[in-house]
Amino acid sequence: MRILFSVLFLAFSFGSISQLVHPANTAAFKQDEVAKIYITMNAQDFNTMVGDSLGSTYEFPASFIYISSTLTDTLSSVGIRLRGNTSLQSAKKSFKLDFNAYVPGQKWEDLKSLNLNGEHNDVSIMRARTCHEMLKWAGCPVARSSYVELYINGTYKGLYLNVEHFDDQFLEARFIGNAGGNLYKAQYGADLTNLGSNPNAYVPLYELKTNQDTNDYSGLIHFIEVLNNTSNAEFPCAIQEVLDVDLCLKTMALEVLAAHWDGYIVNKNNYYLYQRPSDGKFVYIEYDVDNTFGVDWFSMDWQTRNIYLWALPNTQRPLYYRLMQVPYFKDRFSYYINLHCQQFFNPTFLLSVWNQTQSVIAPSALADTYKGLDYGFTNADFMSAISQNWGSHIPVSLNEHVTLRHSSALSQSSYLGLVNPCSLSLTESIDLDAPIPVSYYDVLGRILLAPPANQVYLVRYNDGSTRQFYSIAP
Repeated sequence: MRILFSVLFLAFSFGSISQLVHPANTAAFKQDEVAKIYITMNAQDFNTMVGDSLGSTYEFPASFIYISSTLTDTLSSVGIRLRGNTSLQSAKKSFKLDFNAYVPGQKWEDLKSLNLNGEHNDVSIMRARTCHEMLKWAGCPVARSSYVELYINGTYKGLYLNVEHFDDQFLEARFIGNAGGNLYKAQYGADLTNLGSNPNAYVPLYELKTNQDTNDYSGLIHFIEVLNNTSNAEFPCAIQEVLDVDLCLKTMALEVLAAHWDGYIVNKNNYYLYQRPSDGKFVYIEYDVDNTFGVDWFSMDWQTRNIYLWALPNTQRPLYYRLMQVPYFKDRFSYYINLHCQQFFNPTFLLSVWNQTQSVIAPSALADTYKGLDYGFTNADFMSAISQNWGSHIPVSLNEHVTLRHSSALSQSSYLGLVNPCSLSLTESIDLDAPIPVSYYDVLGRILLAPPANQVYLVRYNDGSTRQFYSIAP
């Protein structure tokens, strides 16, 4: 029996068992206006929350009112606390609202909680929002977000980014019929190096956010063991058994384009790993994407840095490095770099998005006196943030970043259209009437006697067609 695998299937499938969806933006995430959230709480509780370390962990009781053009809603008993890491020390705080903290099972708009991010670091207040949108456009799992004005005890606290929380509700809305798996939140330092077989070694770095009653780390440990210990020859196929590689490469391409240095590849931080129960494969998910589009604390040229060597030298990032060492995976990464740049990561497209967004949020941002407390951002700084850099930790503007990164990424990228070297499973379709290979050539056109090992080669078929492959030695 002659078996020939479909090039189109191999190049573009990669086999997610269930379709990933991005849920509709409900009334909780208004896209064309800035809604208002009113929080009322005990004044002493508020002072304790923002002025004492207790405030970062304790949920204080409060009432909640949400007002938009389509919805006015009230909950009399919710929890509120500070959120974030470095932002805990900022003057413009970020908050988490927990709708079932005091009323078990209570939800609002089918949500258990919301994150209200102050974006104190970003003069434009649009960097994280842009990243959320790009991940959505690319078909990657990402939180929904919108803008809100936040009022606490009658005082306007400023313009906030309203961001969906990562929990079982998040999974159920995206992995339809496939949402019961383990979700791990990577803490700072989670570089995915092998820490052995004892689950206790992984708990501090990879916080289990779902199925806590079983406290199962076996799947994560197996994934990390495969990632780190599989031989180079076996790695391309073995990693596809435990990771949705194509989705990971698609996401990492955006991580590099947006210069999200505070993510996995550079700072071993700010990502989730979700293990789909249907096939046991992990999904790589980005979050906390405010340090992007030119925000820089290290005097690095993120706009022109090599996309294939984007991690810092002498650091252990096995997920990024090992994928880039496989020609086929590197080629798929290049494909997504090119695709993202063509579809939306380009100055023409994003300038339109930013101008429209700024027109919607400007009244709320200009009235926000808290935006200037941490770095001295002024109204003029906000209005010019699309086209002008601010200085200090924002050395390039939004437009400068996308213009420079778009150009340099495309000049560095080399997409060859290589084919997945791994066999399809026996459950996939087999083409018995496919054309027969009649000759093999190297990239210089020289005839080969047989398919070579560990190099790119061309195959000519009896119907006159030619296809390009990359083989892995057994």
